[in-house]
Amino acid sequence: MAVALEDLKFTLQEVLDTFKSCLSEHKEVFLEHYVAGWRGLVRFMNCLGSVFSFISKDAVNKIQILVNHLNGENGDHYITVQSMVKYELDSQLVDLTKRGSFPESGCRTLLRLHRALRWLELFLERLRTSTEDSNTSVMCSEAYNESLSQHHAWIIRKAAGTAFWALPGRATFFDVMNVGSPEQVMAVLGDALPLISEVYQVTEDLYAQNNILELP
Repeated sequence: MAVALEDLKFTLQEVLDTFKSCLSEHKEVFLEHYVAGWRGLVRFMNCLGSVFSFISKDAVNKIQILVNHLNGENGDHYITVQSMVKYELDSQLVDLTKRGSFPESGCRTLLRLHRALRWLELFLERLRTSTEDSNTSVMCSEAYNESLSQHHAWIIRKAAGTAFWALPGRATFFDVMNVGSPEQVMAVLGDALPLISEVYQVTEDLYAQNNILELP
């Protein structure tokens, strides 16, 4: 029986390597590698049980939409996030002010992953600088409140806040990352987070320049 990619074992090193491959020398974001990085992050969330399912299930759906664009007849326009944005905007394939004909546009789909990436980046940075007695629930809630929560309806924010209190302790997170001792985890996070941050910022700037940070 085939194993779904999101069910394979997570390793933090793999996510590091994937995000290393995300940016071209001209700071273009390769969509294929971005999707691969997100598959790794989904595995990370799934390793922690159902706590993150409200985000990971949505991420899996968004990943599939982007893969469909990559593999579709217009796939050449989806090689990079930059080429995707230009193609979809030039071809008027994006709902700019209200939900309409293009709910699965690449621009809208990636924006949802982009927002969630910021939350994970903030949370992982807190883990990287945490101590043994740091509370993962508090760290995760703070990261969520600084990022993703502003894009969620009240009922989702309420459910997320409740779910985060069921998070395992810091040691469990470090075990899930599969890179060795806590010191090794922090070292790999120290390498990975600037890469994730740069991919996030390049995407943020691109969307801001094209006035598409608030797609419905």
